[in-house]
Amino acid sequence: MSLLTSLARASAGFLQGPEARPESQKASQSAAAKTSASQQAPQEDGVTLRGGERPAASSKLAVRQYKSDVGQDAAFVRETLRHKLAEYNLNPGTRLAIEKTDGGSLALSARLPEPSRQQVEQDLNNNKPFKEAFGRLSVNEPTLGFVDNALKLNKAYGVNNSLLDTIVSENQQFNGLQDLVHRYDTMRRTAGSDQLEAAGDRPSYAFGFNTRA
Repeated sequence: MSLLTSLARASAGFLQGPEARPESQKASQSAAAKTSASQQAPQEDGVTLRGGERPAASSKLAVRQYKSDVGQDAAFVRETLRHKLAEYNLNPGTRLAIEKTDGGSLALSARLPEPSRQQVEQDLNNNKPFKEAFGRLSVNEPTLGFVDNALKLNKAYGVNNSLLDTIVSENQQFNGLQDLVHRYDTMRRTAGSDQLEAAGDRPSYAFGFNTRA
């Protein structure tokens, strides 16, 4: 009887083994899954934090230096116009607007007697330093205006400008004002007009001036 009893118990244990093992495997897998999840959770948080710490466009742009460079040319242009009005005894409060024609010459718009307007316009076109300064302004100021406006909106409302991102290089060495001007000009040629208008782009450049302003 003892031998039969031992065989019966062994047979019962053999039959129950396969049924019990899946339960133990499930428990082991569950414990392993919990351990894996607890190990992965900090890693996921770390990825999110690192993404949030990515340097903003403003950290790669020397906006103050850009403004200083543009400001020097703007001051020279204003001072030249002020002296030109005084030279011809014209009203110092006259509002002037200058823009570059398709032919490259400067066109002056102002409420002046036509002979005086033509003379001032001719003098400005014959003034090489003035034309060079205005030429730089005509490309630098629109670029700076676009960059400055985009950064202000980002700071005030947290709005990222995808067009700004396209002209900013990851390499700080290639984010000089002339680098931005070149990429901004390329962007204007390829982007749609609606997209540019929404981003604050101006279709043309004209220098407005009032000596008393």
